[in-house]
Amino acid sequence: MFRFEDLDIWKEGIKITKELLQIANDLEQRKLYRFGEQLRAAAMSITNNIAEGAGSFSDKEFAQFLNISRRSVFECYNILVILNDSNYLEDKILIDQKEKLDYLSRRITNFRKTLIK
Repeated sequence: MFRFEDLDIWKEGIKITKELLQIANDLEQRKLYRFGEQLRAAAMSITNNIAEGAGSFSDKEFAQFLNISRRSVFECYNILVILNDSNYLEDKILIDQKEKLDYLSRRITNFRKTLIK
């Protein structure tokens, strides 16, 4: 088993990523390819960076990857806001995803703090 599979932030990230990928798929079905592609890349970056960081040899390096992961959370939310403002995403979905992304961001931040004591 890989180290990251035990991390709650990775597990939570996987759940959120699945939801964001579904939104990306829906966008692409509506021929909004660039939006879908950008959201897909940002969403996958969340858990990819947690996993990659977990393979680091030092906590300092792992913390850097967690910072990138957290920034990807912010990128996902920004994309969702733009989609909502452009009437491509319902308010309810934006609010739901904002809560989940905010929670994940705080969890990543707290976990990162344990690494950089």
